[in-house]
Amino acid sequence: MSHYAPRSSLVDTAVNIMREQIAAGRWTVGERIPTEPMLAEMLQVSRGTVREAVKILAFSGLLEVRQGAGTYLRAVVDADDPLRRLKRASLRDHFEVRCSLEVEAARLAARRCNDEDVAALHRLLDACWGKRSEAGEAAFVQRDLAFHQALLAAARNPALEELYRWFSAAVRETIASTREADLPEPDEAAHRAIIDAIAARDCDRAEKAVRDCMAPVLVELEKLLTPQVLKEPV
Repeated sequence: MSHYAPRSSLVDTAVNIMREQIAAGRWTVGERIPTEPMLAEMLQVSRGTVREAVKILAFSGLLEVRQGAGTYLRAVVDADDPLRRLKRASLRDHFEVRCSLEVEAARLAARRCNDEDVAALHRLLDACWGKRSEAGEAAFVQRDLAFHQALLAAARNPALEELYRWFSAAVRETIASTREADLPEPDEAAHRAIIDAIAARDCDRAEKAVRDCMAPVLVELEKLLTPQVLKEPV
């Protein structure tokens, strides 16, 4: 009895092989890639599978299909690829990156924020924790994320803010995961300490407040990922 891989699996395989070829420099930007029949032979799949793989790569911005002229390499970097890799990282990895971004944001915010920024942070924190019991978990996670995004905005660094916005999908998952898993949760006081340090324009204190806020979760996640050393009985 013959067994065939599902079509979706074949398309995924074709996409992955073509990504590898692009990353390896097989084709240069602006160059026309092999025709559909040639790709089908190279990948050992049907032309229909190649057609679907090309559509996926064109949607991600790597290829450009020109009607009647063939398919051309548009870029060698897939903007979605880092996000896919990011989603495969562990919860600890997410929190470590999130911590590093917010530490720098807090330091910058302590130097650059104004009174309106501080008032916004207080308002968002009050909205997050003040009605927590009646808001529901989804609303709590969304409001907590809004607070942290406001912290990044107060840093007055568009590049840092944009990076955090791109990273916010993973941040949202880490916040939700802390609520679902049995992990220590940064409380209102820990968040309030960040605002107080920023309002005092104390960069070092702001950095410490963020690290203190994240530390309990990071310690527990480290324990979960660190293999326990078994001692030989004496």
